[in-house]
Amino acid sequence: MTRLDRLLRPRHIAVLGASWALNVIEQCGKMGFAGPVWPVHPTKAEIGGLKAYPSLADLPEPPDATFIGVNRHATLEVVEDLRRIGGGGAICFASGWTEAGEAGLQEQLVAAAGEMPILGPNCYGVINYLDGALLWPDQHGGVRVDRGVALVSQSSNIVINLGMQARGLPVAYVACLGNAAVVGLAELTGALLDDPRVTAVGLYIEGIDDAPAFAALAEKARAMGKGVVAIKSGKTELSRTAAASHTASLAGGGAASSAFLRQIGVAEVNTPSELIETLKIFHLHGPQIGRRICSLSCSGGEAGLVADLAAPFGIDFPAVPQATHDRLFAVLGEIPTISNPLDYHTFIWGDGPKTTEVFTAMLEAYDAGIYIIDTPRTDRCSDDWYRPALNAIVAAQKATGRIAFPVASMAENFGEGRVAEMREQGVCALLGLETALAAIRAAQTPAGLPGWRPAQALPPREAAMLSEAEGKALLAAAGVAVPRSVTGATLQTLDVAGLTPPYVLKGLGFAHKTEAGAVRLGLASLEGQQEMPGAAGYLVEEMVTGAVAEVLLGLRRDPVYGVTLTLGMGGVTAEVLADTVTLVLPATAEQVLEAMRHLRLWPLLDGYRGRPKADMAAVAGIAVRLGALMLADGTLEEIEINPVLVRPEGAVAVDALIRKV
Repeated sequence: MTRLDRLLRPRHIAVLGASWALNVIEQCGKMGFAGPVWPVHPTKAEIGGLKAYPSLADLPEPPDATFIGVNRHATLEVVEDLRRIGGGGAICFASGWTEAGEAGLQEQLVAAAGEMPILGPNCYGVINYLDGALLWPDQHGGVRVDRGVALVSQSSNIVINLGMQARGLPVAYVACLGNAAVVGLAELTGALLDDPRVTAVGLYIEGIDDAPAFAALAEKARAMGKGVVAIKSGKTELSRTAAASHTASLAGGGAASSAFLRQIGVAEVNTPSELIETLKIFHLHGPQIGRRICSLSCSGGEAGLVADLAAPFGIDFPAVPQATHDRLFAVLGEIPTISNPLDYHTFIWGDGPKTTEVFTAMLEAYDAGIYIIDTPRTDRCSDDWYRPALNAIVAAQKATGRIAFPVASMAENFGEGRVAEMREQGVCALLGLETALAAIRAAQTPAGLPGWRPAQALPPREAAMLSEAEGKALLAAAGVAVPRSVTGATLQTLDVAGLTPPYVLKGLGFAHKTEAGAVRLGLASLEGQQEMPGAAGYLVEEMVTGAVAEVLLGLRRDPVYGVTLTLGMGGVTAEVLADTVTLVLPATAEQVLEAMRHLRLWPLLDGYRGRPKADMAAVAGIAVRLGALMLADGTLEEIEINPVLVRPEGAVAVDALIRKV
């Protein structure tokens, strides 16, 4: 039992605030809540036809759940009284707290609540469709269910909109977090997952308050066989103020949050429609489906459209095995081309046994199948001729044990009632072809690594940039190969007798030396070199030769996720190419290599068209060593190497930007 059980699954409900209380009473009545609802008002004798009590102390017993619909100043007193009498928890509806600059007022609320759980403040409420308990002051779009998904949001309006969906998703709970002053995202979501009637959770996330706790939640959900899918907002803004590095701009936006969600096995989508369709898959089929997908339609146009729209999602369609080809050919004959996606034409349309055989034969060879089927609108047309195809989809899933997805290319072409009808037969109908493909891809998200947790985050701090010479010394001490070098305050003090030409001459004190004209390459000697205006000293290095690739490698403190690692194509065009991948540390060398294989330009690093292969294992090794250094030394704020020059064997860090507290 958790501290949220009474609030989420109450036996009785108290409501405060005249108009808002009336709304809550009405919604509980419409939904058939079996327990008592107790209005509390100092002067009214009744509200909504129910006896009103002058104060919380006058209630028959401490309420399991309370909706507080009074102003923020009165809320403080109510919360303290509620805690004192042993209330089970509350919804704090009023706004005007931290979000309005009243941080001190919100701190008073937290103190008043003590150990009593509160959702909010600035929170719309919670709906329990399983038990008919609504601490919700408005209309909603749901119905009573025996089991279903939970929707959790840090934005009340977003979850109100989600709750009005007409896509056939069974919703068990709708819950808002508001300012999350007392109860955070991981705790609320975990309490909902603990209800055995909840099959999956959909989240709208504005910010993660405790990344390690959220990672533990995701692992718990997978162990329970329940999927978690999220929309993470704020991708168009940098998660932190950009520093002097390329990494800051290339790894901004949603890169860190997306990496974190991916590493803990939470599916990420971009739109509310994608969230709902992914939850429909999770509700019936659990948190992970296979990657071998087939597609069937009775039109070449639809087959081509599926292939085109699937490509950006990384969904491909493996070739039809020979045994499956022969089985399909026996029914379809020589006119249709047996391929995946399959256009089976209309020769079998309306023929139940033949349609079932084709649908079953194809699905048997794959993990899941997409069946394009836009049914006629029933207000003007008849759908009788489509019944054999719908029945064949159900039969194919039942016969093969594989997943069959009826997919309407346009969402309005498959009504909510028909979705529910298919769901009752164990089949998940998806609405909108592009949305369905996004949902299928999201549902393929693999589980996170058991026991993995991000490093504890540190608050943002002021940090100073080391000179390149100091930075290279730090890298060398960590086991990273750097060029041999000498430094001097002026050109005249540089002694290169111990170095082998050609040389690289660099001016120190610049964040981006190339842009400042502070790099000179391929020098046979230093004779005739002119001073560099603005240089705070000079560094001469032996020039690295034999490189086949330039790679950027950057590590940064993140105020939410601990430490992030960004890798990508480097050099002076790094930001133009913007080809990077991001991981949240800790990460193994194998994970780093696997992530780098998702770079668009990975083939250039891997021997494309006879090019020498770059030793990317050496780069992964550098990443792991520097990751361990960052995790062990809390004074390091950022390490960027751009470029790492990668040879067929080995890699050398030829530039270093390091910030240290």
